[in-house]
Order: sequence, then C-alpha cells, then structure tokens
Amino acid sequence: MRVLIVEDERELAAMLAEGLRAEGMVCDIAPDGARALEMTAAADYDVLVLDRNLPRLSGDAVCRALDTAGYPARILMLTAAGTLSDLVDGLGKGADDYLAKPFSYLELVARLRALARRTPTGTTVLSRHGISLDTVRRVAERDGRPLRLTPRELGVLELLLAADGAPVTTEQLRDSLWDPALDPATTAVRVTVHSLRRKIGEPPLITHDPGYGYRL
Repeated sequence: MRVLIVEDERELAAMLAEGLRAEGMVCDIAPDGARALEMTAAADYDVLVLDRNLPRLSGDAVCRALDTAGYPARILMLTAAGTLSDLVDGLGKGADDYLAKPFSYLELVARLRALARRTPTGTTVLSRHGISLDTVRRVAERDGRPLRLTPRELGVLELLLAADGAPVTTEQLRDSLWDPALDPATTAVRVTVHSLRRKIGEPPLITHDPGYGYRL
C-alpha cells in the first residue's frame, strides 16, 4: 500500500511515516497542499492522509482538485475540529473518511487498510515470476507457497513488484520504507533484501545491479 501523508507538523508527519513504514507501507510526506498535488501528479498513491489545515493550499482545496482530476486514491482527512458539521463538510469536499485529532494510531492504521480495500486504482494483487503479493491483506506467495515475511520485507517486495522489472535503488527503498535521514552507511536495507531473497528461495529472483539497484 502506498500512502502519502500531507501534514505540515513535521514531528507528527515523521512519527506517522515511521509507524506506517514499520507496518510495511510505502510512505511519502508532503509538507503542504501544493506539494501534495505535485507528488500526486508524479505518482499513484492508494491513500492520502490529508491534514485539513495546511499552508499554501488547504486540505479542502486539495480534495477538490483531486476530485476534479479524477485522481483515484482514497482520502483520509485529519483535523483538529471533530464536530458533526466538520465531518459532514469534510466528506462533502471529497474525503472518504475523517479522523479528528488527537487520534489513536491503531485506529488510523485500521482505517487506512479499510480504505485501501476500497481503492479503485485496480487490483490490489501484484505478481511477477510466480511471486504474488496482496498489498491490502499483506500476504505473499511464491508459486502458491505462502511466504512468511516481516512488514519491512513485504514493503520491499511491493516496491520491487510495482517496478515491474525496473531497478529500485537503495535510496528509494530507504526513503520509502525507512527514515530518509537514515545513515546511508547502514546495512538495514541490504540485510532486509538479503533476508527477503532467502525466504523467496531458489531459484533466486532478486538481482542487484551495482550502480542501478535491485530488480525482481
């Protein structure tokens, strides 16, 4: 599942991204509404976590713009105002769900997964070379054999499958599934890919092209 967090409170955005990445979700951050529209124009997201009160362009304006453009991602709107009239107004702007601050992190994750099951972007199952991944149920198989993968391994597998044979760099994996500020010298990405390759089994399917990245 690919998620875009649109939130101008840096600490909250970083905390949410860290938690969702630990769940194996591919996660990017936009600090304002204008940047969110730039990022949605360049990538397909399954769900947006959208703060209503944003600089440059409000969450309501982002909702209207995406709705007008026919952008298929589901939108979970966050707001400090949680009255019934706020909820009705937010949903009327094009949001699919609404969560008032402060909120339970577990509730946020549950709602994101529920929204992803309803996303119209197409099938939720990615497949290549006998590997299949249900990006919502978070289960993977190789030739019908279940793969017992950690959330991070599922996230790496999702990015590799979505690339459809194109290389995925270590930096792309790190930025989407770990903290982008992670020390480039860390072995976290390499160790996770190695573990995923081992669990997928023989014959090996994940290759590494020095200077380009990983391919499946």
